Amino acid sequence: MTTDPISLLRRMFDAAVARAMPDKCLPPFLPHPPPGRTIVVGAGKAAATMAKAVEDHWHGELSGLVVTRYGHRAPTKRIEVVEAAHPVPDLAGREAAERILARVQGLSRDDLVLCLISGGGSALLTLPAPGLTLQDKQAINRALLKSGANITEMNCVRKHLSAIKGGRLAAASHPARVVTLTISDVPGDDPAVIASGPTVPDRTTFADASAILEKYNITEPVSVVEHLRAAHEETPKPGDARLAGTQVHLIATPQQSLEAAAEVARQAGITPLILGDSLEGESRDVALVHAGIARQVVRHGQPAASPCVLLSGGETTVTVRGKGRGGRNVEFLLALAIALDGEPGIFAMAGDTDGVDGTEDNAGAVVTPDTLRRAAARGLDAKAHLADNDGYSFFSGLGDLVKTGPTLTNVNDFRAILILPAS
Repeated sequence: MTTDPISLLRRMFDAAVARAMPDKCLPPFLPHPPPGRTIVVGAGKAAATMAKAVEDHWHGELSGLVVTRYGHRAPTKRIEVVEAAHPVPDLAGREAAERILARVQGLSRDDLVLCLISGGGSALLTLPAPGLTLQDKQAINRALLKSGANITEMNCVRKHLSAIKGGRLAAASHPARVVTLTISDVPGDDPAVIASGPTVPDRTTFADASAILEKYNITEPVSVVEHLRAAHEETPKPGDARLAGTQVHLIATPQQSLEAAAEVARQAGITPLILGDSLEGESRDVALVHAGIARQVVRHGQPAASPCVLLSGGETTVTVRGKGRGGRNVEFLLALAIALDGEPGIFAMAGDTDGVDGTEDNAGAVVTPDTLRRAAARGLDAKAHLADNDGYSFFSGLGDLVKTGPTLTNVNDFRAILILPAS
């Protein structure tokens, strides 16, 4: 193979992102215009590009409001786009959620609510339940982000602190028809978890949410703990008549994006192995497993002989104990580099398909066989950086960060480990 390994990894990442772009994947799922009004609402990192795709392909009357992350705006004419904070919510997100909830009330059976949902929507669509404040929601989000809780657990808690998530948006839209178009960023592609399922019946309970806080020893804010224990008004459950007519369509998934990357590998003469589209766990632990599989390829030609590429998706977690910079993808890569210890012929890239790893300005980074050697020459201690959750500074010091800017879509994390015959 004559292709540059890093170039090939980047082409695979770009193919994964392209497969999930709303202008390509959304139009086939648009419903027919209703006899009455069409109200478009939504939230997520892809909400603005989804709104533009609707505008570009919709025939008929249209209005609406969506909220997306700062810097993720797209040009729209009939659907208003509001930018707000992620992953910790802010006032702009709360006000947008209030306006979205107001827009869907008072509709008739002749009306259509078209809801556009993508990853990040849970933080962006923030409307505290009665008795809670925005500050409460900010504090619990920070605590959950540091705890190591997975996305399903985080969103269970968020649903039960919200006046709009966990099916409440669809309930407010009744009796209008509700159609939700969703880009999945969660393991398992469960629409009830994606952005905390604002239009989807919720099977979880206040008791489940309380148990999650107990599991991670989260005891503040006290107002949040007490709200969950009080359990005044449950989220709409399966069988709720207000949600009987709702439809949900997954228009892009992590698996589809991994398959797009696999096709790029095949065209380059590389055997792709998709390990899974919904891998979870601590980033550094997932890295150890990936390193073990890569070594099995090198030593035994299993589960495939080189040249091959290991592909995986999902959402790992980072239990923050240090004070460094970086998201879960650079944490994964730093742990991977340490585990591989300069194994010849192994290159890797990991990145968030939304273009933002955590809260930094990079999508991810790359690892090469000489990563640790180059780091040592620059005085960068890989193990010390990992202990401090400082993957960003480590890869920045090597010039190995991958920066794409906001991609305006989101199908979670992308990981590729390219294994070539050692020269």
